[in-house]
Amino acid sequence: MNFLLHFLIRWFLTCLLTLCLIGPSYTSTKYEQNLPIYETINKINANVIFLRHTLAPGIGDPKNFKLKDCSTQRNLDRVGRRQAEELGNLFRHNKVNFDEILSSEWCRCKETAALMQLGQWKTFLGLNSFFEGYVNKKETLRLLNQKLALIKSDKLVLMITHQVVISAITGKFVGSGKMVFYNSETGISEHFKWEK
Repeated sequence: MNFLLHFLIRWFLTCLLTLCLIGPSYTSTKYEQNLPIYETINKINANVIFLRHTLAPGIGDPKNFKLKDCSTQRNLDRVGRRQAEELGNLFRHNKVNFDEILSSEWCRCKETAALMQLGQWKTFLGLNSFFEGYVNKKETLRLLNQKLALIKSDKLVLMITHQVVISAITGKFVGSGKMVFYNSETGISEHFKWEK
């Protein structure tokens, strides 16, 4: 009996020491870093970050809008380009790695993605702006919701898009270059504020 008790105490202490040295093999949160960006991700277990394209002064697009011609679109200005670069720095500084980066086909979104320099990105029809009816709202949201349903909880996807798209999914309004963190399983969303 004493031998068994002694063995169990040693086994328990060994396990306890191992846990203290290497830490638990799992965590209840996605990220361990104690930084505001991770606090927001962890708060709702976000697997999507919706980013409204950076500053492109004005509203909507010119009447001669053509999707394949950036000169017919509302584009980033100097401030918007700098803002995109600063956003890229923010993500890199916080060591945020995305499993996928998607952009609307609009030039201002694609330029935002390119200037952030976070790696490979691609366009996705489900992020296009239906504000002025250049694309079908119902079909756009169907594609987006279909995509959101496929994103696993342990992934993190950046979606660069427009105010109308972000509002349609999250119910939240964001300014240019601002973000809404989103959990595609629960539908919970949270603003993330940064100062630039």
